[in-house]
Formats: sequence, structure tokens, C-alpha cells
Amino acid sequence: MAGGFGRYTHAVVRALPPALGGGEEEEEGGGEEGGPGPGPGSPPLDLAKAHRQLGVYAGILRQKLGLQVVELPPAPGGLRALLLEDLAVVQGDTALLTRPWRPTRRHELSSVRAVLEELKLRVVTVTDEGATLDGSDVLFTGREFFVGISPWTNHRGAEAVADTFRDFTVSTVPVGGGGHLKSFCSMAAPDTIAIGSSEAARRAMKPFQKVPGVTLVPAALSEAAKVGGALSSCCLLLNRRPDA
Repeated sequence: MAGGFGRYTHAVVRALPPALGGGEEEEEGGGEEGGPGPGPGSPPLDLAKAHRQLGVYAGILRQKLGLQVVELPPAPGGLRALLLEDLAVVQGDTALLTRPWRPTRRHELSSVRAVLEELKLRVVTVTDEGATLDGSDVLFTGREFFVGISPWTNHRGAEAVADTFRDFTVSTVPVGGGGHLKSFCSMAAPDTIAIGSSEAARRAMKPFQKVPGVTLVPAALSEAAKVGGALSSCCLLLNRRPDA
């Protein structure tokens, strides 16, 4: 297992704006033009509650976990802009800036690049214009990468992960249901993957069952799915040595 796996020093989060633009509902909509994601029947956004929850979340990262929290300025896109995990895949001292399926999210990459470079990570960019890659489709187990092939990430995006992290095996996993790989599974502890109970989760679980020494733990993630991402989606976790 990679040294220091599961140990972090920094967490990068995104601040919410005091108010949302008028295009928020359209951006969140599903369908062919709106793309995969929560549909028109999704629960309405309570912005004040979202601000409170984000404050508590950052407080837990800072006070309970002892991480140095770096807050990026607000970006257009409402709650979706909080999902920083979509924008970068970080392992060791290397960060791969992704190429989100939604073109409207690609303008968010510049602020993420700036903070990663300030923290002295080696930053790599997806240059293949035919690739789509969301970080929420990338799961690192400590020994290898799994990349979910979903409505958000294609095989050329998976190839970008393999080209960047050449010291690790990169395998693909089919993802259905319009979600991301990490919508229903994530690392819960070293050698432990937590997987949800949905049909899409059960289909994707089969490749993980072939990985030796990994424990699978079922977990329901339906509430987190209401905002388009799981708990880990709202931050980038980094491990930076003081002399890095």
C-alpha cells in the first residue's frame, strides 16, 4: 500500500456565494440537454442551510481531524461548485486536473490549480479534448486506481489517469444509473471499501470482489445522493510534508 495512505494534512473546500444565480435550477436539471444528474423533482435548495452545513463540515475537518483547511472563493454553479472532488485526482505529490463532462465546470479548474501549485504539488492537465473525466469517478485503494465509466467519464478519461499515475494499475468499472463511481462506493479505511445497496452499486461491486485483501461493507448513501455527491465530494484531501 502507498505510504501515508489515508493520512492527510490539508483539506481544500469551496465557499458558497451569499446568493445563487437565476440559472441554478436549469443547471441542476436532468435530461439530454441538462445531462445526467438530479432531475426536476429534486428537493429545492435551502441556501441558508447549505451555508450552515458547509461551516460545520469545515469545522469538523479543522477541529476534529486536525487538518489545515484552505477555502477557495465562491464559483458559479451553486451546490455543484462545492463538489471539488470532481476537479482533481490527487495521489502523493501529483494532482491530475480533470476534464469535467459539464463545460460550465471547467472554468473552476484555474482556482484549484492555483492552490495545488501553492501547496507545491506537481499538477498535470488532461490534454485530450475527447476525454471526459470527473474525479468522483476515480477511486484509489492505496494500491491501484479504479475509474468508473459513467455518463461523466469515458475511456479516454480513464487513459489520462493511467498516463499520469504510471506506477499504479488502473482498471475501469462500468457505472450505470447516471451517477458517479463514488456515489455508491468509497474507501472507508485501509483495505476497506464501503459500497451502497443500490442496483448500480451491486453491479459495480463485482470487479472489487476480485481484489485480494479488501473488505466490502454495504452502506446506504441515498441522502448524500440528493445533492449530487457523497460526503467526500466536498473537499480535496492532501498530504503535504512541512518541507514539501
